[in-house]
Amino acid sequence: MNSMKTAMLLAALTALFMVVGFSIGGSGGAVIALLFAAGMNLFTYWNADKIVLRMHDAREVDAASAPQFHGIVAELARNAGLPMPKVYIVDNPNPNAFATGRNPENAAVAATSGLLSMLSHDEVAAVMAHELGHVRNRDTLVMTMVATIAGAISMIANFGLFFGHNREGGNPLAGLLAVFLAPFAAMIVQMAISRTREFGADRAGAEICGDPQALASALAKIAGAAQRIPNPVAQRNPAAAQLYIVPIGISELFSTHPATEKRIAALEAMSSAPRSGPRRSALDPLGRDLRF
Repeated sequence: MNSMKTAMLLAALTALFMVVGFSIGGSGGAVIALLFAAGMNLFTYWNADKIVLRMHDAREVDAASAPQFHGIVAELARNAGLPMPKVYIVDNPNPNAFATGRNPENAAVAATSGLLSMLSHDEVAAVMAHELGHVRNRDTLVMTMVATIAGAISMIANFGLFFGHNREGGNPLAGLLAVFLAPFAAMIVQMAISRTREFGADRAGAEICGDPQALASALAKIAGAAQRIPNPVAQRNPAAAQLYIVPIGISELFSTHPATEKRIAALEAMSSAPRSGPRRSALDPLGRDLRF
């Protein structure tokens, strides 16, 4: 059912792309938009990770260049039963993280330098477990495709606003409304796709790291700082904000994520639920609180 819903919403985004194309160039514009959307989806399928990582100027790290961070991800991947993803750091003081890639075999996870410096070892692990939850749930491809298409809709709508209109006798006012409303409609579709996936990744992340409270604590710290500290990538491309563990600069009404307070409450409920066995930490086996 979730896959069917996602397919329908992706089809809705493609239809929006065609509407904007029609408003600019008539039936020919709609066909061009459809072909462009199909080509973009195919390109994104094979290059999702490269698109997102290049957008953030992410640098790949390994066990030699970032032993603590890379070691955390490796241990979590083993706990989750996932192939080892590529690991990246984004030099950005805004604390956040994301996952990308078309499937678990081609996945990548990234954290900003701001996140690594702000959170404790347990909290960093919980955040990366959340991102691996997205990988395990196969959310990463859909999230990247949605961000790409939504960003393209906004771009072509802006182009149509200033440079084009339907010359086939259509209503100019209707075309203008389509150009104005399409980016808003694309945002609504993004919200529909992303919100349920965040709750699922929170739950999966808590299970992978074995510490729901650490993820709740990390979310509380990130939520405040992410709004105060600028993020140039999200400012240039607002559609990319849905990739982050905590969205940036968007009210709850228009956010692609559930309210952070609701996510924290759900995690705290998991933490307080009776456990059938001892809590298994995915972190340093000696219990050391390693700082970054």
